[in-house]
Amino acid sequence: MGVESFLHYMRELYGKVNPSVLNTNSDGFNSQQLAFMRRLQKDLKVEVASRLPLKDLRTVIFDIETTGFFPDKGDQIISIGAVKVRGCEILDDQFYSLVRINEQIPEEIVTLTGIKNDDLIDAPYLSEVLVNFFDFAKDDTLVAHHSSHEKNFMQSACWKQFKTPFKHRIVDTSFLFQTVEPKQSIVTLEDWCILSEIPICDRHHALGDAKLTAILWTKYLAKAQELGCKTLQDIYERVARR
Repeated sequence: MGVESFLHYMRELYGKVNPSVLNTNSDGFNSQQLAFMRRLQKDLKVEVASRLPLKDLRTVIFDIETTGFFPDKGDQIISIGAVKVRGCEILDDQFYSLVRINEQIPEEIVTLTGIKNDDLIDAPYLSEVLVNFFDFAKDDTLVAHHSSHEKNFMQSACWKQFKTPFKHRIVDTSFLFQTVEPKQSIVTLEDWCILSEIPICDRHHALGDAKLTAILWTKYLAKAQELGCKTLQDIYERVARR
């Protein structure tokens, strides 16, 4: 988020903000970002979405690329991509950012994602990227494919960067898939796309994977409604009864 857009958002939250108080440290972190994150996490109403009609549900389908699988062992986020969805409609609103890190990306991750350290030299720090991302998402429900990866890294990042908990709801696509295709045991994004006859492109790119997940989400959300599910709570309850 640029300084002016960030100040504009902070004015909406707190009133007039003096630009002179933007004290940024060497990691790109500043007190206004901290205030933003703490206020955002405090105001989130995570249970409201489960009762909204699916046709009105606003979601942000997102994906992250990381240097590994274990944030508690030092693995880091290197990119975040997201698209907005309303009901079963994929909107034009998109988010994508690389993230600057201070370690070498493992060769296998470079091969998988195509992201090299040179690509991150001019990227913003994680604190800024997170503020941008949460500003993009607002209080919309987050959705991810097999979301434990995203949840673990987001929890770690919010605590390390801002000392705040990660309170956004993340809906895992598996609940939706289990509702519509209870006999399917497939797991990967590729396999679900193949089953659904969705062309696979830009795989292992955060925005590309977010777009593929959004297409799957809208397709199966429509099918869930045809089965009689009207809210996310209906989906959860149907899965729990199996």
